[in-house]
Amino acid sequence: MENLLIAYCGLDCEKCDARIATINNDDDLREKTAKLWNELNHTDVIRPEWINCMGCRTEGCKTPYCSSMCEIRKCVESKGYDTCADCPEKTKCRHLAKEIFTNEEARKRLGFE
Repeated sequence: MENLLIAYCGLDCEKCDARIATINNDDDLREKTAKLWNELNHTDVIRPEWINCMGCRTEGCKTPYCSSMCEIRKCVESKGYDTCADCPEKTKCRHLAKEIFTNEEARKRLGFE
C-alpha cells in the first residue's frame, strides 16, 4: 500500500484526531481526544499530552498505544508486511477483527470487500 498515512490495520491516519492535533499543535483537540479514547476504552489513564502522532507507518512521534501496545502494528512489522492487506491469514486474525467490523473503509482498503 503506497499511502503511508493508511495504518497497518487499514484506518486512515490522516483523519485521526491525534495526527490532526499534532500537526496543528491543538491542545483542545488533544484534551477532547484523550477524553473520548478514555470513554471508548473504559479507562481514565489516557492523558492529553500523549496525543501526539504522525501516523503509525510514518517517521515521527506516535501515541504510546501506537508505538508499543498495538498488537496489529507489532504483527505486521514482525512479518515484514506493509499492511494487514498483505497477510494471507487476515480473515482469521483476532487482532484485526475489531477494525474490520467497525470501519467499512478499513475493510475495503484491506481487501475484505
